[in-house]
Amino acid sequence: MSIFCKCAKDFYLKITVSFCFIFLFQISSAHALRPGLFDTLQIHGFASQGFIQTSENFFFGKSEDGSFDFRELGLNASFRPDPDLQFSVQALSRRSGEGSDGEVRLDYGFIDYNVISNGSTSVGFRLGRIKNPLGLYNDTRDVAFTRPSILLPQSIYFDRTRNLALSSDGISYYSEHRNDSGNLFYQLEVGFPDVGDEETKLAFLRGQLKSGSLKEKTSYISRLIFERGGGRIRLGVSGAIVNIQFQPTVPNTASGTIRFSPLIFSAQYNVERWSITSEYALRNTKFKNVGVIKSLNLTGESYYLQGSYRVIDNLEGFVRYDVLFQDRDDHGGDAFFAATGSPKHTQFAKDWTVGLRWDMTDSLMSRIEYHNIDGTGWLAPLDNPDSFKIKRRWDMFALLFSYRF
Repeated sequence: MSIFCKCAKDFYLKITVSFCFIFLFQISSAHALRPGLFDTLQIHGFASQGFIQTSENFFFGKSEDGSFDFRELGLNASFRPDPDLQFSVQALSRRSGEGSDGEVRLDYGFIDYNVISNGSTSVGFRLGRIKNPLGLYNDTRDVAFTRPSILLPQSIYFDRTRNLALSSDGISYYSEHRNDSGNLFYQLEVGFPDVGDEETKLAFLRGQLKSGSLKEKTSYISRLIFERGGGRIRLGVSGAIVNIQFQPTVPNTASGTIRFSPLIFSAQYNVERWSITSEYALRNTKFKNVGVIKSLNLTGESYYLQGSYRVIDNLEGFVRYDVLFQDRDDHGGDAFFAATGSPKHTQFAKDWTVGLRWDMTDSLMSRIEYHNIDGTGWLAPLDNPDSFKIKRRWDMFALLFSYRF
């Protein structure tokens, strides 16, 4: 089975790498093959620059003195040589403290083939590097215009393990069914998520970074969303089984496994001027033979409730309460402190947030928001390597300007 998985992963990676060349070839030959086909080419992009300042602790850089280390640049293109076939690709550069250094990477790149398309049903497949369908916002989180705030609720959409959640190399099935009762959207993805970055290693190995490395294995992600009234009501459930292999550095030592299984329930209600959104998640992680951890079964819990109101057509305000517990059986971190001696507040975070969005033009947007936080459960260890120096209670001010075309 491991040989099969390795071959499958190599195949998907080759597909992803070669996708760009196929895409460019299709574009270069499209006009010659069919006059007017070049009209299906669409190119878009975005650029965002943020400013973060915190009263204590570091977030997206050395933020206690104010940090401009939050920057997002993206360029995407899509091309449809046939009504049922589409090529899509996006390159992304992101700077956000020590976790992301601004290197350009392939954010997504896939071939989309629509098998069935009629008035009530649509069914298709995607192959390549695909955005993971988790929650309401994960697959569109790169574009600031599609996010509900500068920072997504960190209890559900961790920035410290962003690469793991963002995309996978694999194949995805999707379908949409429409009738008088509403619309039903379903996605199922099989692939290999990114577990090679330093932030993911810190999240799973903590103080055992030198004891081994992580390697991705075949994983599964699925999402079901029901919409009624043209999006007035949205209900969803999404989940994943992320399989990771631990490869120890000590010779003649058996490898271990990590299985991360988040389950997210989502609900949203929208009317003309206001909307209410809430998501609740359980995050189960099972360790087996991972360094000194012989066996561990841990379930985290998180949720948020957000209300937003459109004051005028181009000005919107919101308020949100966001809660994270690393262990649902140890909300206050007492058992964690007794076992490790590390600060209790690293095991939870409770965040009150208020903010404003101003759409200055169709292409230019600005945001401002303030966070009052109790706990440090979602702080990035790369930005805050010494857990004994971080403070339990802290505030954060954030400002963002974003442009799209």
